[in-house]
Order: sequence, then C-alpha cells, then structure tokens
Amino acid sequence: MLTHGFDTVIDVRSPAEFAIDHLPGAINLPALTNDQRADVGTMYKQVSPFDARKIGATLVARNVADHVAGPLAHHDGSWRPLVYCWRGGQRSGSFTMILQQIGWRADIVDGGYMQWRRLVKKALYDTPLPHRLVLLDGNTGTAKTAILARLAARGVQVIDLEGLAGHRGSSLGAVAGGQPDQKRFETALAVALDGCDPSRPIVVEAESSKIGQINLPPQLWAKMVQAPRIMIEAPIDARAAFLETAYADMIADPSELAARFAPLRSIRGHAVVDGWLALLDSGEFRALAKALMEQHYDAAYAKSRGVEAPAVVATVNVSTLDGAGQDDASGQIIQALSAL
Repeated sequence: MLTHGFDTVIDVRSPAEFAIDHLPGAINLPALTNDQRADVGTMYKQVSPFDARKIGATLVARNVADHVAGPLAHHDGSWRPLVYCWRGGQRSGSFTMILQQIGWRADIVDGGYMQWRRLVKKALYDTPLPHRLVLLDGNTGTAKTAILARLAARGVQVIDLEGLAGHRGSSLGAVAGGQPDQKRFETALAVALDGCDPSRPIVVEAESSKIGQINLPPQLWAKMVQAPRIMIEAPIDARAAFLETAYADMIADPSELAARFAPLRSIRGHAVVDGWLALLDSGEFRALAKALMEQHYDAAYAKSRGVEAPAVVATVNVSTLDGAGQDDASGQIIQALSAL
C-alpha cells in the first residue's frame, strides 16, 4: 500500500475521521462532513436504513460534485486516483464510480482504512521487529534530538520518536500543536520502520515506554530495552546553554511554563519549585535550565538508569553543544556504530 503507484490517494471519510489517522500522503475530500455523517447515522438508527441511504446518497452526490468542480478540476484524463473510506464501502464506492464515469482511472482500496490499520497493527504488534536498534542516551540538554538530525544528514538510519509523537518526552516536553492520536503515531512509526534497512542499525533516542500520552508499541519497547546504548556526556553549563536555545518556545510563554511546574511540587517540594519560579520571573533562563537539571532531571535519569542497568557500549564526550559540538558528537557516534 506504500508503493501503490496511483497519482493521488483520496480519503473520503469525514474530517474528524481523517484527523485521527489516514493513509500516508492522503488528501481529505469528504463524501460527508462531520455533521452530515452524524445526521445520517442517527437517521439510520432512529428512522430507517432506507431513508438514511437516500439522504446520504443525495449529500454524497452534492459533495462529490463540489470536489470535482473545485480541487479536482485541474486534472486531465490521465489522472489515476486511489479512493478509500472506512471499510471500502458506500462512501468510497459512490465517490469512485462518479470519478470513473467522468473518465478518470480511479480505483478503490479493498477494505478501506481498516485494511491499512490491520497492516499497521500486524507490523507493530503481531510480528517481531526485524530491526536492530541502538539507543542514543544522555542527560537532559545533551542535544540528543538535534544530534539525531545530524546523523540522518550523514546517512545514518534514525527514527525521531519524539518528533513522531509531537512531544519532547519529559514532564515539560509538550510542544505547540499537541500530540497526534495514537493511531496516527503508529502509522508514522510503521512507515518509518518500513523505510529502514533491517541489516543496518537504527539510532533512536532513549525514551520511556510512554512519550507524553503516546504509548510505544510493545515490540518496539522490547527492542529498546535490550538495545545497546551510546551515551552523550557534556558539561552542565553547555547543556544549560543548549536548553536555553532549544526551549525558546517555552521561555516565550513564562506563564505556561510556570503552570507546568505545578505538578512537580509533590515530587521536588515547594521550596525547589519556588526557586525555579523566581529564576523564571527574573528572566534568568539559563540559570533556570541549570537548576532544573541539577534539582530534577539528572536525579530522575540516574534513578531510571539504576533500575534498567543499560548496556552502554560507547560514551561520547563533548565540551559544547553548539553546531560544532553536535558535529563532533555525530562523528564520534558514527565511529562507535561502525564497531557494532
């Protein structure tokens, strides 16, 4: 399904269904809007299936006509769209039939989105992953995500789990836009894994089994628990300087950042959190980053590693975490990978 060869993949489900998850690269041209789908469903249950199908057919025909006259109007006769709905039933069937009558070489996905979902579930839950993982580990502020990007640019296979999950992976790690639905994360993960060569290592950042509200599939988590680790170490001042830049979006909204400190009072105590708030109020962001690491994150990491007892196969030491420091770390990591 990732190499289907069609020009365009069209998801004709409602926008709400599409937002939860969809086939990679699909565009949303709904046969029924969110409200229309809800109304037809209610009529199906409370009035009669016949009346619901009759009204539904009318609405679908009108909506498809708008799509043909609008976003699809520029396509010539050689265009080949692939259409799907929830199960490959009435919505996609009606949409595809109209496109075919026009003369476009449209086809339908047998089984619809649910067929895709079964493939994702099989890949992530039902089949042992054939891939070989290497974890990139290090305390908060060691630029692990930034270094992943530099490794990818140098031809190393990487998967940015935090990027896929829309979260930085810590108690303060929420990012603008929020997290995707679990199903959408799994689609992105399955596609990323499918694009990797199992004979070569894949570098991923060391994470817990949950990134924000996203759960890592058990097959992946089992691989991560057993994976060798490459540890990044850097002076705390270098880490604080990096965090001041990397978390600029959070610094830009001090009130939101202060609100995120509240749950940590029960963990670190009121005096410690009040000290962070004082640094935040005075604009001493680098000092705040340093305090957070010394008083919260480093201790949490040390406790976690004490429980897991990870197998560290190499340690990368850098004095800075600016561009030059990240390049230095990338080079050391590549050298370590060559020995695995």
